[in-house]
Amino acid sequence: MEQLSQDALAAAGKVIAVHINYPSRAAQRGRTPEQPSYFLKPSSSLSLSGGTVERPAGCELLAFEGEVALVIGSRARRVSPDEAWRHVGFVTASNDLGVYDLRYADKGSNLRSKGGDGFTPVGPGLLPAAEVDPAALRVRTWLNGELVQEDSTGTLLFPFARLVADLSQLLTLEPGDIILTGTPAGASVAQPGDVMEVEVDAPASGLTTGRLTTTAVQGTVPLAGYGAQPRSDEAQRAEAYGTPAAAAEPAAAAAPTAPKSALTPELKAKLESVATATLSSQLRKRGLNNVSIDGLHSTRPDRTVVGVARTLRYVPNREDLFKSHGGGFNAQKRAIDSLREGEILVMEARGEKGTGTVGDILALRAQVNGAVAVITDGGVRDVTAVGALDMPTFFANAHPAVLGRRHIPWDVDLTISCGGATVQPGDIIVGDADGILVIPPALAEEVADDALVQEAEETFIAEMVAAGHSVDGLYPMNAQWQEKYQAWAADRGPSQP
Repeated sequence: MEQLSQDALAAAGKVIAVHINYPSRAAQRGRTPEQPSYFLKPSSSLSLSGGTVERPAGCELLAFEGEVALVIGSRARRVSPDEAWRHVGFVTASNDLGVYDLRYADKGSNLRSKGGDGFTPVGPGLLPAAEVDPAALRVRTWLNGELVQEDSTGTLLFPFARLVADLSQLLTLEPGDIILTGTPAGASVAQPGDVMEVEVDAPASGLTTGRLTTTAVQGTVPLAGYGAQPRSDEAQRAEAYGTPAAAAEPAAAAAPTAPKSALTPELKAKLESVATATLSSQLRKRGLNNVSIDGLHSTRPDRTVVGVARTLRYVPNREDLFKSHGGGFNAQKRAIDSLREGEILVMEARGEKGTGTVGDILALRAQVNGAVAVITDGGVRDVTAVGALDMPTFFANAHPAVLGRRHIPWDVDLTISCGGATVQPGDIIVGDADGILVIPPALAEEVADDALVQEAEETFIAEMVAAGHSVDGLYPMNAQWQEKYQAWAADRGPSQP
């Protein structure tokens, strides 16, 4: 079997791709075309098996599509379907790659989204067209070794000969030109590090192209600001993953994994039993003076909240960037949609009070997901409805405006500033009517234990003051009072603070 070579790629003057050609794909898209439609890919997008494809920096939707590729063997101009197959020289495997984050800017051409270097891997083997039945080929795709696409060319909406004949009516197909013939259901999105494999074979004869292998890698050079910027929304995610349901599953899975929490149930119970004022003094003893999130109000000041921080950062609004980052399943929605039981979402809004950073629907979503609280140093919309939720929200003020007035939701799960405090994902957050504290996880256990001791001491001191004793020598306790305290604590027993 002949292997595809770099010389063969250089001979490809045109790369033509068909939009929809398998009934399974048409069912996913919810439309069945009456006639085939096409788009061009530049020959510079061609690559051989074993290479890599770069997901551009800022993009998330690098989609793969396993396909049968036809390599034209002889010049075809205005040929009929009956004679068209004779103009096909070889059949091989192809992967019609594209970034759906740029699809909006193509106006149907697919040039940006599917024309990148390496976005059309082909090969590795060439099956002579004369030796295969074009209606009895099979195409299969594997993602990281798992079979995700499989279909037969016997199901095609538009047989190969019809495609060649149709295209030849208006343009000349030259030797070396490549036609990508459509993908079946199962095409989806690859992440950096994923390995994609496509194989085309003729099961009856045992002929096979072998597996076309391509590895996705992450690009590091941002797209220039004078061109189209990546943008994704629910519609493009559904197109890239195949269906809305398929797109919904990896959205949560793709969220960054929270660090393993130091907040055990036992530690949580300790922290809930002491006041933030006490915890603050214990943190101060350890040299931590800037760990309070200041200037916020709580919708439920009667509640003490203890949870693990997740973070979200807003940047100041800039209209062109809001277009690319503000719509669809943006960072704000991703952060809230991925919250888990026991977590607290902390938002950096730069203390900007002139717009809302969360409203009733998203706050409700956070509560349904099991979030302990939402904290923002910006405004809150729908404050009456947000305040009616069981989940507390800490905020600077009420404001009716939406994000785009002052903010762009930018990124999640990184170190942020909120209310004058630095917050990292995994930090332990404690909030009550006195305020909100950020406790480093490594210190939380000893801070909680010492806070319990401090509160027990202060309970004793309060009892002594109520009994008429002077605070001189009692607050703080001198050696004489310490001795009396130890006796008092022993009488209370080990079950008491």
